[in-house]
Amino acid sequence: MSKGTLYDKVWDIHRVADLPGGSAQLFIGLHLIHEVTSPQAFAALEEKNLPVICPERTVATVDHIVPTISQKRPFNDPLAEEMLSTLETNCAKHKIKLFGIGSGSQGIVHVIAPELGLTQPGMTIACGDSHTSTHGAFGAIAFGIGTSQVRDVLASQSLAMNKLKVRRIWFDGQLKSGVYAKDLILHVIRSLGVKGGVGYAYEFAGPAIKKLSMEERMTICNMAIEGGARCGYINPDQTTYNYIQGLPHAPNFEDWTKAINWWQTLASDTSAIFDDEVTFDASQIAPTVTWGITPAQGIGINECIPTSESLETNERLLAEEAFSYMDLKPGKLISGIPVDVCFIGSCTNGRLSDLRAAAAVAQGRHVANGIKAFVVPGSERVARAAEKEGIDRIFLEAGFEWREPGCSMCLAMNPDKLIGRQISASSSNRNFKGRQGSAHGRTLLMSPAMVAAAAIEGKVTDVRKMLGSIK
Repeated sequence: MSKGTLYDKVWDIHRVADLPGGSAQLFIGLHLIHEVTSPQAFAALEEKNLPVICPERTVATVDHIVPTISQKRPFNDPLAEEMLSTLETNCAKHKIKLFGIGSGSQGIVHVIAPELGLTQPGMTIACGDSHTSTHGAFGAIAFGIGTSQVRDVLASQSLAMNKLKVRRIWFDGQLKSGVYAKDLILHVIRSLGVKGGVGYAYEFAGPAIKKLSMEERMTICNMAIEGGARCGYINPDQTTYNYIQGLPHAPNFEDWTKAINWWQTLASDTSAIFDDEVTFDASQIAPTVTWGITPAQGIGINECIPTSESLETNERLLAEEAFSYMDLKPGKLISGIPVDVCFIGSCTNGRLSDLRAAAAVAQGRHVANGIKAFVVPGSERVARAAEKEGIDRIFLEAGFEWREPGCSMCLAMNPDKLIGRQISASSSNRNFKGRQGSAHGRTLLMSPAMVAAAAIEGKVTDVRKMLGSIK
């Protein structure tokens, strides 16, 4: 078993008790909730007449069901309005902080917690959402939970959990121009598979990781879950501390030095023992695009969609299903495939640096005829910062729509949906069947810059050509 890793250290700090059967009771330092997975959890507390035991450790926002064109209340969708009203009522009753629409800090739960300084190294963080692994970018152990576990955290501020093994994923070199954190994590999932991380926590490390910004690190940890890992994390360093310092909920001046001194002790020891180690060369990774119905079915922009014969035997059945559903021809270059809709946003890629990267591609160009392209900032703070820089105007002049914050078409629990057999170039995290709102809609995952390039060309395109990185 692993020893001396950040995961081991944070686990030991938060372990309340060992339970029969080998699991442990783990204290949860920060609990994030939203409108979708919390109503039933609060109702369960009501049935048992239980209070929220630590309301100061729970923070709420609304993100999944909010419309992005107009957020005027009441919403046109009665169910969405009811879900938001229920969250507002429950938060008021239990004295839980809610960052609602118009608060200046509303947005996707995995965007607002980091930008407010709520996410910090050494924490255990839970949320009723798969992509809670995002917060591991700060050196936290963060994981998604189900509705019954949301209830348990509200009632006890703890969870019964089994300890994971730890796999270190090491990246030598550095990403080249036109290649982004999204490409890096899609390459990992392509290589290790969607089940490769089952039973593991992923520690992302190495020179290439060290060079990434906090927002890029969040993108990588966000999609650890898509590789089967329960959580993914990166050891905290000066980049982490610089990001946190001065944020609304960061340690104050008197406690700042003390906090850093403690955070530094959490990083995995140089002599740490891992259950498994994998190494990649970041300099060899190309812009990556998914062609199938899982995030593991991805290839480099200059590669061809694989044929069944070129795949391992255990991959062929799913590949045949993907060929049929996606209606993409095996052996055909992924570059040049036409798209209908281009979506920039989500908890994976809806932050300011993502919008900047996409805007750099869009500037001075225009969306191709017949293409629906839109940008959804990850939070009100991201939106206002982007507007201050003029990023919204760049997109609007290029023919993109500029929307209000929310999860949007990532999972389409709102009006943003694909229609029929449309193909979406998406900066989100899942390309499952029906994920973006249409039972027959098709999703190609890629970086925000690649989505912008696809919108301009009307087809999957190597963004490096637009950036002058390659001829």
